[in-house]
Amino acid sequence: MEALVGLPALVLLALLGSGSVKVTSGGRSRLVERLGKYDRELQPGLSIVLPVVEKVVSHESLKERVLDIPPQLCITRDNVSIEVDAVVYWQLLEHSQAYYAVDNLQAAMVNLVLTQIRAEMGKLDLDQTFTTRSEVNELLLRELDEATDPWGVKVTRVEMRDINPSPGVKQAMEAQMTAEREKRAAILRSEGEKEAQLNEARGRAEALVLDARAQKEALLLEAEAQAKQQSVLAEAKSQAALVVAKALSESPQTEEAIRLMLAENWMEMGQRMADSPAGSVLMVDPQSPASLLAALKQFQQGDR
Repeated sequence: MEALVGLPALVLLALLGSGSVKVTSGGRSRLVERLGKYDRELQPGLSIVLPVVEKVVSHESLKERVLDIPPQLCITRDNVSIEVDAVVYWQLLEHSQAYYAVDNLQAAMVNLVLTQIRAEMGKLDLDQTFTTRSEVNELLLRELDEATDPWGVKVTRVEMRDINPSPGVKQAMEAQMTAEREKRAAILRSEGEKEAQLNEARGRAEALVLDARAQKEALLLEAEAQAKQQSVLAEAKSQAALVVAKALSESPQTEEAIRLMLAENWMEMGQRMADSPAGSVLMVDPQSPASLLAALKQFQQGDR
């Protein structure tokens, strides 16, 4: 009879004992209240909780977590409607502080993030929301980390994922980008045509310069050739005159041969004088070779 009475007591004690043993895994935390008052935080491992007297009121992870912020309608400084969503990375540092400071921690964080996003988007123009995204992320991170510090929460990163303007604004932006591309294309075409015309003009100018330079060089070469020719002829005449003079001084018979040559030239000169339309008169002494030479020279100069 006593054995039958002791059996329920042992079963009750076993049930109470199994409920009082708590195993906390790594990276997690349990909060224990004793008689409705916070008592302690259970560390990872095996812990004993007194039945009836003590109670585990919260069991949370201490690892970094991701909070997905749903799309939120915002109005920019230039009165443009946009939808913005974000993702927040956070970690629970003080479990007891978060449990007793705020009710429904994640809902409170979502509302806080949405409020901060609307406030920051209202300070920016539409174009700035696309170009200053990294700066806005850093600003949101500082503000959220400061706001959640009393809750024992550490916000480690904030990323705005999508910024979607309204359909009408999208159409206006596409039209603006199309017009900008057409403008740039027109500018590039005009610059290309201008460059082509400049290159053509430079080519014509360079061709004219080269042509003029070639003509100049040709004229210089021709003048040099004529000058050289005149120099050679003059030198030849000078040499011939020296030879004649030397022959006259060395041999009396040479004078007779020269007189015959001069007479022949005289006859040719007379024929040319007769054929001359204006006519010419030349007074010389046929017996004097020197006189004949001077007359021939004077006639040749006048004939030129």
